[in-house]
Amino acid sequence: MKKIGFLSFGHWMDRGSLVKTASEAYLQSIDLAVEAEKIGVDGAWFRVHHFAPQIGSPFPLLSAIGAKTSTIEIGTGLIDMRYENPYYMAENAGLTDVITEGRVQLGVGRGSPEQVLDGWNYFGYDYSEEEIKDIARQRTLDFLKIIEGKPFAEPNPMPMFPQDPGKLRIEPYSEGLDKRIWWGAGSQETAIWAAQHGMNLQSSTLVNHESNEPFHIQQAKQLRAYKEAWKKAGHDFEPRTLVTRSIQPITTDLDLKLFGRDNEQEDQVGFLAYHQNPSIFGRTFSGEPEKIVKDLAEDEAIKEADTVLVTIPNTLGVEYNLHLLNTIVKDIAPDLGWR
Repeated sequence: MKKIGFLSFGHWMDRGSLVKTASEAYLQSIDLAVEAEKIGVDGAWFRVHHFAPQIGSPFPLLSAIGAKTSTIEIGTGLIDMRYENPYYMAENAGLTDVITEGRVQLGVGRGSPEQVLDGWNYFGYDYSEEEIKDIARQRTLDFLKIIEGKPFAEPNPMPMFPQDPGKLRIEPYSEGLDKRIWWGAGSQETAIWAAQHGMNLQSSTLVNHESNEPFHIQQAKQLRAYKEAWKKAGHDFEPRTLVTRSIQPITTDLDLKLFGRDNEQEDQVGFLAYHQNPSIFGRTFSGEPEKIVKDLAEDEAIKEADTVLVTIPNTLGVEYNLHLLNTIVKDIAPDLGWR
């Protein structure tokens, strides 16, 4: 059994898209999550990118989805900690988890190259790219400690409101949130680091190219290294692991027109900005459902993960993406034993 979710970048654009404005992107994201819950999708997850016509401020969106749904998990993949104040983020995350009644699954990490140079400088953080790498990890650890709910702040001897004696914590505190934080790992080293610090593991459609093996084999090794490190760390709860896949079943003439000539049927190796080492990008799984089932059944990383996120072309609108997800849930997942 696996949980199945969708991952949306929340794009909007004036040309070549059914989603032309920020309003449409955010409101359609809510609508899709509501409808996806009805057909049995387990999670609605959203990428976070700044300085771009994409989802950028996730907490209001997650809260709005939570207010209109009752069971679907609501997550991020991922929040770039280079831009975040861990204390303010703890307030936002705690409130969002309260509103969604404990359904937040918060993916965090260092993030990918953004649209502007050193964008975190505009958010008030004057650090170089090299410095911010370690700072992002430290902010994550600070955030984890804050959301544990232990009081740490010295009280004002003359407060505005009556309060119990002793130190104070960030409010609202949401119990269990600290066990639903995911680290976006791109390598075995960062996966092990996530396990050591008690975070779930989120591994996407690209990882560091650490061997000459296929993408899914390298990713499976990353997940196994994470699980072994988790056992050694001795945490008191079971971790979760997820992988992301591009899956485009072709069952209608429109599917064939849009994706029938997909040219990304093989893994791709390339370089990201500021990365000295190459990354390997996972293939796209497209074709008739029977073919996709056969191909996905050979994916070693999927076998290791308890959750699979499907990237969606959100610019094609709610109706099309619901069709895509419904096909995966009803015609592909059962044959793979995911359901």
